[in-house]
Amino acid sequence: MPLTPVSFEILLALLEGERHGYAILQQVEARTAGRLPMRTGTLYRALARLEEAGLIDLVTGPPESDDERRRYYRITTRGREIAREEARRLADQVAAARASRLLSGPHE
Repeated sequence: MPLTPVSFEILLALLEGERHGYAILQQVEARTAGRLPMRTGTLYRALARLEEAGLIDLVTGPPESDDERRRYYRITTRGREIAREEARRLADQVAAARASRLLSGPHE
């Protein structure tokens, strides 16, 4: 199942460990340098869809959490597998673009 760019970025952010929504938002913005603008409503709708699909779980925050109202998420085994499949799919598309000379360098 192809993932939306937002869903894929959320899964990438959660590969590094459990995060609350705002931390996910910050990680995505930092990684994409603002090329994928995401509002909080978009983020939380995507989180709900990913949770419903079994790709992430809502977890109790860590003991050192500064705000017990924060909801923390972690990627599931299935989520990791789907993210890996999506990364392969995207890599195949980039390889095809290079083969067609649409892209010539590693970061073009």
